Amino acid sequence: MKVLGIDPGSHITGYGIVFSEDQTPHYLAHGIIKMPKKKSLFKRLGLIFKEISDIIETYRPDVLAIEKVFFAKNPHSALLLGHARGVAMLPGILKNIDIHEYSALEIKQAVAGYGRADKEQVKTMVQRLLVIKSDLTYDGADALAAAICCLQHIQGGLFKRGIQ
Repeated sequence: MKVLGIDPGSHITGYGIVFSEDQTPHYLAHGIIKMPKKKSLFKRLGLIFKEISDIIETYRPDVLAIEKVFFAKNPHSALLLGHARGVAMLPGILKNIDIHEYSALEIKQAVAGYGRADKEQVKTMVQRLLVIKSDLTYDGADALAAAICCLQHIQGGLFKRGIQ
């Protein structure tokens, strides 16, 4: 099973692709979609749609995992995040890919064992679980974490590979 994890944002959207073999998660790819700040919201949303569509075409995931909307203190930021999430999910919807949503707490719990883990802890644990030697951006790590969380939920438990 191949999972595309997405960490949506109106300025930076992270993505990560993992697959499972013998109850062990394996890294396939990750990256970020960085939108020019001076572009209009509509242009940035169009870029997210195009890039996620291309990623789906290239990697052909079975499932898409995305973080649920959280309640932000700033309603404008929450609205922008909602737009980015919707546009990021649309290519999967159009390709009939199952979409799974997880709270930030669920994602952090799945990779770090603690639902209040900070970004550095999540990044470190993603690197260990997927045996990634190179550095990750926080957005890429968060997207990979969403994908790992999805694999764990679908497969009904923790992975064989432990902390290395």
